[in-house]
Amino acid sequence: MMETKVTREQALDLLKKYNQEPFHLLHALTVEGVMEWYAKELGYGEEAHFWSLAGLLHDVDFEQYPEEHCQKAPELLDEIQAEEELVHAVCSHGYGLVSEVKPEHEMEKVLFATDELTGLIGAAVRMRPSKSAMDLEVSSLKKKFKDKRFAAGCSRDVIHQGAEMLGWELDVLFERTIQAMRFCEKRVEEEMEQG
Repeated sequence: MMETKVTREQALDLLKKYNQEPFHLLHALTVEGVMEWYAKELGYGEEAHFWSLAGLLHDVDFEQYPEEHCQKAPELLDEIQAEEELVHAVCSHGYGLVSEVKPEHEMEKVLFATDELTGLIGAAVRMRPSKSAMDLEVSSLKKKFKDKRFAAGCSRDVIHQGAEMLGWELDVLFERTIQAMRFCEKRVEEEMEQG
């Protein structure tokens, strides 16, 4: 059972201490919501708080320490006495790129798989007239995924690797992550407006 004594308020304060860029805050809040949805969807409802915090804090060190991404995170997370499991989860999302910490738990694999994918979906959503994930279809996302020029910063390899780690078809990962983003879209928008 993955549990944490860290509150959302502590996590958010830490995130905002090291991240001021609205784009990074939006990404953190989105991944938080996506992770909460997945926790409930995959039968880890009791651990939803832990999954959410891992999503919220996964890039805590990225804005100020891009060269030390996932290396600096344990030090920052220590400020809120984050448990070893939470530190492991945060560092594992950079596996093979900036971290040696391997995703072990299903939660860590979901975080690894959805981190880049939420970026791709977010970019696709911004191109839509509705500016919403509510009417985004998997077929449309697949076209964007295949177009290497579209949201070029979102690694297709990592998304593929994440789906393989989970033992899911890409379509399943796409479908579920779109649903997860629909689930948290309004809440994230409201929180961004409040600043």
